[in-house]
Amino acid sequence: MRLVESEGPGQPRPPQPQPEPPSHLVRLFGRWCPPGSSVYLWSRWLFLRSLGLIFFSAFYSLAFQIHGLIGPRGILPAADYLRLIARAYPGQRYWLAPTLLWLGAGDRALTALVVVGFIASALLVANLWPRAALAVATVAFMSFVTAAQEFSSYQSDGMLLEAGLLSLFLAPPGLRPRLGAAHPPSWASLWLLRWEWFRIYFESGVVKLASGDPEWRHLTAMDHYYENGPLPTWLGWYAHQLPHGFHAATALLTLVVELGLVWLVFLPRRFRLAIALLATLLQIGIILTANYAFLNYLVLVLGLLLVDDAAWERLGFKPVPACPEGQPRRWRLIAAAAALAWVFYATLVAFLPSLVPRPLLAPATALEPFRVANRFGLFAVMTRARFEIEFQGSRDGVAWVAYPFRYKPQDPMRAPGIYAPYQPRFEWNLWFASLASWETYPWVLATEARLLAAEPAVLRLFAGDPFHGARPKAVRAVLWQYWFTDRATRARTGAWWRRHLLGLYAPEIDDSTVLPAEIQPGAPVP
Repeated sequence: MRLVESEGPGQPRPPQPQPEPPSHLVRLFGRWCPPGSSVYLWSRWLFLRSLGLIFFSAFYSLAFQIHGLIGPRGILPAADYLRLIARAYPGQRYWLAPTLLWLGAGDRALTALVVVGFIASALLVANLWPRAALAVATVAFMSFVTAAQEFSSYQSDGMLLEAGLLSLFLAPPGLRPRLGAAHPPSWASLWLLRWEWFRIYFESGVVKLASGDPEWRHLTAMDHYYENGPLPTWLGWYAHQLPHGFHAATALLTLVVELGLVWLVFLPRRFRLAIALLATLLQIGIILTANYAFLNYLVLVLGLLLVDDAAWERLGFKPVPACPEGQPRRWRLIAAAAALAWVFYATLVAFLPSLVPRPLLAPATALEPFRVANRFGLFAVMTRARFEIEFQGSRDGVAWVAYPFRYKPQDPMRAPGIYAPYQPRFEWNLWFASLASWETYPWVLATEARLLAAEPAVLRLFAGDPFHGARPKAVRAVLWQYWFTDRATRARTGAWWRRHLLGLYAPEIDDSTVLPAEIQPGAPVP
């Protein structure tokens, strides 16, 4: 073809070279966006700032707890745990336990881990070097989760780690990317974060039915939900007073949303916006009536990615610039494709492991230590009663004084508070332990041993030390059963709770008690 060298008046415009259509690799994992497509620059900006706040809340709560939980004189020392891993799996220890605490798990190392997490979270909130900030915050949080043992057995920890990893591919590059208009989100990263949002809901609905729990079949699951959760709120007390019809309706709504309406995320825009609004209202209700740490906040902000920029503009946000031309480097696309495809495959087979041949489970099994491709399922079986473990100490073995908790129910006259997204992991774990025997949760006995020794790091997990730094003669753990009071009792007495002492939960110990070797911090590893 011969091109016209110059244009004169009335001469036709020379033909312009047309850009080649992007490959499938670019369409899925690059920054390409066709004309007229939905753009998610504001959604991404809001999501990443919110994710930074959630990471910040996680590290903030660890700042007050990490030494008492997994410090050298804590309840479950991380150093002892890592020594066991190294002894049992010398060639695989770094993969099976991916944590920076292999470099050291003393008090200074734990403090440094929290400080680094703080800084990275703050940088993410400030939109400074978001990819690097996300990577550092995710690795720091994974380092804690890997070494925290019983104190990181929550689904919310896996949710945050998965969101942190996937967001690395969503975030724009650069030191100060602002809205990141030159690097719009890739389709794959946006879709996989929506996929996480969908799975949290849908898999939770599936396990409710699969568990066979009659509470869900008879729509009575919410009748005692507000008083039996790990950390109720004072608004939960008022919700508990509502009639059964309200509770049955909310139980039915939960099943309808989790099993049915969440599928709207895969339908056209108007349906996505509708389920985003409904899910937001649902999560706000849960946040106000229960303290599930950052779990509901994370699910809430994942829903931001269902809303495109056209919707944000109608709410007063500035219009976003047009999509740029150009393609990212091929090696980046290949790396993103490999990582995201691996995570997606692992989440699929993890949901239906019994239907997948064992060799095909290997990619999912390899990712399990990293908690970035998770299987979810919340409230499969509803708790039918509320039990509370209380630690007590004595100077003479006759008169016993309770160690006061900061957040969990204890004094019947004290109103339950709203603490989320702060997560008191020690008190959360006591709620789980109360549903089984101390033999199932031997760390309760380890807590008794630390209280008997008046370990400062463990005492800081409580609201106060009734012995003011002195060692008690004996320590024990007792079990109470708690119920919310009704309106008449609350008006008459001012009490939020009524309780009944059931007896000892774990054995009473003193200096003459012979404890298992693994209970003692720094004990030799067998």
